[in-house]
Amino acid sequence: MIRGYSAEQVREAEAPLLAAGVPLMRRAAAGLADEIRRVLAERSRPASDPGNADGEDAVAGHPEAARVVLLVGSGNNGGDALYAGAELAAEGVSVAIVSTGNHVQEAGLAAALTAGAHREPAEADRVSRLAAEADIVVDAILGTGSSANPALRGLAREIVAAIRPVVAGGFPRPHVVAVDIPSGTNPDDGSVPDATVLPADVTVTFGGCKAGLLLRPASELAGRVRLVDIGLGARLAGMQPLVSAPDPLL
Repeated sequence: MIRGYSAEQVREAEAPLLAAGVPLMRRAAAGLADEIRRVLAERSRPASDPGNADGEDAVAGHPEAARVVLLVGSGNNGGDALYAGAELAAEGVSVAIVSTGNHVQEAGLAAALTAGAHREPAEADRVSRLAAEADIVVDAILGTGSSANPALRGLAREIVAAIRPVVAGGFPRPHVVAVDIPSGTNPDDGSVPDATVLPADVTVTFGGCKAGLLLRPASELAGRVRLVDIGLGARLAGMQPLVSAPDPLL
């Protein structure tokens, strides 16, 4: 069974590690970068090559011409995406950064730009065109620290509304990788107060699976869930999960 924890439980498990200076964001970013590489490799594999269904043989490679768009919010999820983008840009991937909030995680932004990523204006029409040309759109707008009502608002909502028809279109289309949870979904109860959400092909979640990823309707928007170990296992094991679900959901 897979255990689903509340956002507060995960924050409680993180607290002593953060206090001790453990670089949890860098760990999360490295895991996110690996999963983006996996998706890029799966997209680039010829249709005649069934390969490994889970992409286990593909994580080491990706096409140099790959294009990734990062939708970056103001919180830690945005920082995770920026550091992951820095890794990918250093390897030759074209990484475009679109800021959807009032600010970004400055150290992560500096790392990404130094590695070769570039910023794009946060204009809905422009971002829609970028998404149409991309291999992957990374949804790092909102995370588990959002308000009790996680619905997207303002510019972030406009951008997601503009991209939704692109990711719902025909082939080829960009794959969506959500960071921790699809933005606009509740991490604890799986509620989705506004339908303006990017359905993810893959959700990369950190430390412990968020309960909302196992509950409808959010579970129907999360795609394949990948759990990245950042060192919280021992502390989470002593907590009562909000929900448990069969392994095939992940």
